Amino acid sequence: MPTPEINIHHIAKLSRLALTEEEATHFTAQLSQILGHIDQLSSYPLDAEPSSHAMPVFDVVRPDVARPGFTQDEALANAPRRAMDQFQIPKVLE
Repeated sequence: MPTPEINIHHIAKLSRLALTEEEATHFTAQLSQILGHIDQLSSYPLDAEPSSHAMPVFDVVRPDVARPGFTQDEALANAPRRAMDQFQIPKVLE
């Protein structure tokens, strides 16, 4: 299928871009190549079963097992600043 005529100035106007003639020539060539690749892709047969992954995908998760956590003193041990039994952080809002 031949590449359609590309009006790069119309596309630039829709995109609110100001292109020089040199840029317009460059982008016209690039857009023609892109449309050529799309045309090549559209020639491939699409009668195969669609797939989202090349290989089968299974959920690989670890069992959800409760484990003992830190005590309050252990959790606060490396805190740069603490107030009573809580982390103290810099004020975020004024």
